Amino acid sequence: MSAFTPDKILDLVINHPIVPVFYHPDEAHAQAIVQACYDGGLRVFEFTNRGDRALSVFTALIQYVRKNCPDMAMGIGTILTAEDAERFLDVGADFVVQPVTTAAVGEVCRARGVSWMPAGSTLNEIYQATQLGAEIVKVFPGNVVGPDFIKAIKGPMPGLKLMVTGGVEPTIDSLSAWFRAGVTAVGIGSQLFSGQGLSPDALRDRVASLGKLVATFMPKPA
Repeated sequence: MSAFTPDKILDLVINHPIVPVFYHPDEAHAQAIVQACYDGGLRVFEFTNRGDRALSVFTALIQYVRKNCPDMAMGIGTILTAEDAERFLDVGADFVVQPVTTAAVGEVCRARGVSWMPAGSTLNEIYQATQLGAEIVKVFPGNVVGPDFIKAIKGPMPGLKLMVTGGVEPTIDSLSAWFRAGVTAVGIGSQLFSGQGLSPDALRDRVASLGKLVATFMPKPA
């Protein structure tokens, strides 16, 4: 069962808008990565369903996070079918992320009271996802559509809450372009963890500095 309501997930994404996107088949390594991200200030983490050991590692990771990173929302990504959504929700996924929009997956999440983040790469796809109940829509692949796409679609639909994934780089130029274009959050994959021999301490420091950088782009409280 999820430890967070959809409203709480939305709040976490808005206030901690860097979402690591990660998979590794080794439980201990995955735990070290999540702990480093948590210690660096991140509070939303997407583990992807991209390997044969995804379910077993995720199951162990959920247990680790509940004990050691209690304020971290741990979601599962790369979900294509309702059956896969059920399997990961059964072991405690806090939210579900898709690379597409599948109504059946959305229905499972609604029935379970869990946050659902489907994806689109056109305004029509994004709008249809919101009509199916998504509060946050993933824009994927970001490197194909670009920040100007975000600016354009937020013209007719300024209330969209978008998390862009794919091609986002952990640099000031990339992050400033996306956040100034109007995204709510960014998902960062392999580039966040790149660097030969990157230690957990170095990753912690990297995400902490990125969090401070992103805070400068976020709207100031009224």
